[in-house]
Amino acid sequence: MAKPVVGILVHRNGNVIRNARFLRDLVRESDKLGAHVYVFSHLDLNERSRTIRGFTPDSGGRWRMGTHPWPDVVIDFCRKLYKPFREMRRRQDLFTYANHKFTYKWRAMRLFADSDRVKQWIPETLMYSAPELERMLQKHPIVYVKPGNGTGGHSVAKIQKVSGGYWIRGRKRSGAVVNQKVGSMKAAVRWFNRWVQSQQIRSGKFMIQQGLDLELIPGRMVDTRLLIQKDGSGQWGVTGKVLRVGGRNSPTTNLLYGDGKALRFETFMKDRFGAQKAGEIDRECERLAHQLMGVVEDRFGSMIEFGLDVGIDVQGNVWLIEANPKPSHDAFLKSKELACYQASIRKPLEYAMYVANQSASAPEYSNFV
Repeated sequence: MAKPVVGILVHRNGNVIRNARFLRDLVRESDKLGAHVYVFSHLDLNERSRTIRGFTPDSGGRWRMGTHPWPDVVIDFCRKLYKPFREMRRRQDLFTYANHKFTYKWRAMRLFADSDRVKQWIPETLMYSAPELERMLQKHPIVYVKPGNGTGGHSVAKIQKVSGGYWIRGRKRSGAVVNQKVGSMKAAVRWFNRWVQSQQIRSGKFMIQQGLDLELIPGRMVDTRLLIQKDGSGQWGVTGKVLRVGGRNSPTTNLLYGDGKALRFETFMKDRFGAQKAGEIDRECERLAHQLMGVVEDRFGSMIEFGLDVGIDVQGNVWLIEANPKPSHDAFLKSKELACYQASIRKPLEYAMYVANQSASAPEYSNFV
């Protein structure tokens, strides 16, 4: 039987490919699974010859370009959703995809908040406006303002009521951290009106979200990255959970800025809440993840993996902060959970091979996903 051909769709700028380590590891893992895997972008299609100008890593880790056969299935890991990519992705005649398109964070949170299956875990979330921000500040001691189409913690700001006014901590699009105190709610609203203009990502809108007390370590934000993935039989399973600890005074826990760290979930939770409560939290996180995937696939179709940012507040309550269909896997490396990282690489390939085999055996369902 011929090897299944799996294309990994990404964004590239020349030979510079983002998320390079993960993608190299994916391609190398494919040799063990008996699949032909390569990385490509929307620029690399030759429809006339039904070939792809694809990239694979050489022994030194550099990307080597070559001509590859048309993929049996494509995993979409492209995070830069600009117009040429969107136009290609809309076409139904090109590829069988292992994962459907998702939506902006704002629309996703609105969907989740309306779902009886998951709304118990969703913080109050509204579209940004000055009146809504005032209302949220009157209702909640902590409020977040974040872009509805952002990633990596860019353009996120936290505002917390303190003695004598409000303390604002934000992370600009550039990654720089802003800390500022304002003396009144009116001043805070004026500050955020400027923020949503200056820190806008493309033409996206901002949302306001109920803040959570996630300082499980004094002075530091802590949340959980939960990775749930499909396996080689098409079933969802939680691959792992990692605690992400933000830098001191950082409004986010994202690790890409180098001021945070990753910790093992189980060890930290037992130390913080005790074994019994930690077990309850763990089971609730997994229940949330499985319920959420049901909601997502009912609305958008089949998916391959999701990274959930889960907030566990100081009382041990579980909340969904965000859901990302193209998550980073780096937190497993940073917490030294190499078995989880290896599984996180293997599962998308196994599921893509499953989709390819299903499509080959049932050609009438060529748009299986």
